Amino acid sequence: VSRPADDLPAIRIAAALVTGADGKVLLVRKRGTQMFMQPGGKIEGDENPVDALRRELHEELGLIVSPSSPMHLGRFLAPAANEPGRMIDAELFRLPVVQDAVPRAEIEEAVWVDADAALELNLAPFTRDHVLPLFRSMRGASQ
Repeated sequence: VSRPADDLPAIRIAAALVTGADGKVLLVRKRGTQMFMQPGGKIEGDENPVDALRRELHEELGLIVSPSSPMHLGRFLAPAANEPGRMIDAELFRLPVVQDAVPRAEIEEAVWVDADAALELNLAPFTRDHVLPLFRSMRGASQ
């Protein structure tokens, strides 16, 4: 028996607003997809969001993240980028990074972009509608 997509639970993810010292943000594109999004991934079983984020960032980009580094920014609902009809339930964390991010696993491309220039890219709804506006407002408040 198949169920319509809107009956399916939201996909729980942990995502990172990874920022560099130059004020740019890191976006990734998974292999076989077109949209750029926040690094991170699905929260497995009873895993807590920070542990999921640390695991995903290491698997996908080779980043070593201490448990105290990610700063929780909030929880957001948005349409899933690569699963039509599904929603994501995202725990978002800010993570300043000084390491090089090297695409691994399912990541095809990782780019550092200015938050305004990022709007020229094909962005996942979560990144476009929640993360980048939040980042721009945080930058504006600190200037």
